[in-house]
Amino acid sequence: MNYLRIQGPTKLSGTVTISGAKNAALPLITLTLLGHNPITMSNVPEVADIKTLLKLLSNLGASYTLENHVLKIDTSTVNNTMANYDIVKTMRASILVLGPLLARFGHCEVSLPGGCAIGQRPIDLHLKAMEAMGATITIHAGYVHAVAPKGLKGAHIIFDKITVTGTANVVMAAALAHGKSVLVNCAKEPEVVQLCEILRNSGIDITGIGTSELTIVGTGGKTIDMVDFEVIPDRIEAGTYMCAAAITDSIVTLERVRPDHLDAVTAKLEQMGCRVECSENTMTVYPATELKHVNIVTQEYPAFPTDMQAQFMALAIRAKGASTIDERLFENRFMHVSELQRLGANIKLSGHVATVIGPCELAGADVMATDLRASSALVLAAMAAEGTTNVHRIYHLDRGYENLEEKLRTLGAQIERLQE
Repeated sequence: MNYLRIQGPTKLSGTVTISGAKNAALPLITLTLLGHNPITMSNVPEVADIKTLLKLLSNLGASYTLENHVLKIDTSTVNNTMANYDIVKTMRASILVLGPLLARFGHCEVSLPGGCAIGQRPIDLHLKAMEAMGATITIHAGYVHAVAPKGLKGAHIIFDKITVTGTANVVMAAALAHGKSVLVNCAKEPEVVQLCEILRNSGIDITGIGTSELTIVGTGGKTIDMVDFEVIPDRIEAGTYMCAAAITDSIVTLERVRPDHLDAVTAKLEQMGCRVECSENTMTVYPATELKHVNIVTQEYPAFPTDMQAQFMALAIRAKGASTIDERLFENRFMHVSELQRLGANIKLSGHVATVIGPCELAGADVMATDLRASSALVLAAMAAEGTTNVHRIYHLDRGYENLEEKLRTLGAQIERLQE
């Protein structure tokens, strides 16, 4: 098993290129199940989750090549509708094949999903929506069995709570349904917006893109002629490198980034005393003279993203005063706290609120990654710590960050990947 060894404290400088967004690419790959033509996706991040999903689609009968971040995929040959446990157990996003397979074939069997253990992320909203569109859903032996022999029907669906994967799944199902669907309380994340835009560009009648209410007129079961597209930049990877600049008192420029997707992150960095300069597709972070404490509440986009909570907790350790982080989306997303404490952090937990007292002097130690974003928080803290830190279980990190140690080394970090 691999681990990362990091020598700190370190100073960074230079430019880092941001990869395509994993959280956009995953639903976009499943979106290709709705097409009857070969499709080319560019700017695809070559991370573990992407490779896992492509393996799943290959098992369903699709063919693909992925080279130099360009994915060429043909799902017209798909002839299997069972997404088996061996693949789905490792990644929750696998549930995104449910809507497309059901809409296209009228039936599918999808294993209940796995992924990061950051809290309860039930798929009941996905299933209720499919039932509202006329599907019969049963769960047996760990599999969701969905049947709609006459195809899905357009429906008026109100999500009980905002769900990103749920919105994406139902949008894809509605695209091939019979009649009009109106979806209310939809997620507005950039990743959902891009999915809707590609459907619209591929001929689907869809309105309300970027709002909480979407109206979609389905094709009546006919697959679509999909356009080629480029995956948007990864706003969470970008935010992580912004925090890397801030925690190491460094000037770092990000290239191939969408500043408009990072308004909430930028605002919090500026509240902490950093300066951020933006152009159309670059951002430069200048460090604070003295990092100030900050109060953060995680909420759905466009508010502060839960996927940046751990990185800002690491940053708050170096800030003066008491910072609070209120995690309102996942009930088990503070597992990194005990590992940050091993490095010397002063963090108090009370329910879903963490209070970080700083600044603390950090000292290198052996720590263990517990989920994807927690992994990056430990790397950030290690770069600010005195001495050597070994970050174990970095397979979590590899699920969502492309060439993290190589990019950080290019910026000047002393980081290497070693074998246990």
